[in-house]
Amino acid sequence: MSENLLSIEENIVRMLKTVYDPEIPVNIYDLGLIYNVEVDEGNVTITMTLTAPNCPAADFILEDVRLRVESIPEVKNVIVNLTFEPEWNKDMLSEEAKLELGFL
Repeated sequence: MSENLLSIEENIVRMLKTVYDPEIPVNIYDLGLIYNVEVDEGNVTITMTLTAPNCPAADFILEDVRLRVESIPEVKNVIVNLTFEPEWNKDMLSEEAKLELGFL
């Protein structure tokens, strides 16, 4: 992996950590909602989930992810794929998120 590609991925993670579910005080990355990030010559594909299939903020969150990742200069195109396989659960939370939400 080239150093340039790594820096794009680091920037993507940094941006994803600025996206929040309006109902939860933890960013979507630490919530474990991001399953995969693929970068191919500036084209980014993000596979993610939500805490619940009927999340009322789904459209807002998906658009926020797309807009924030698109704001990275090296990124040409962003595709956000939503999946519910595997279904999200509390075990996917980062240690920091578990602490923030009182699960530790």
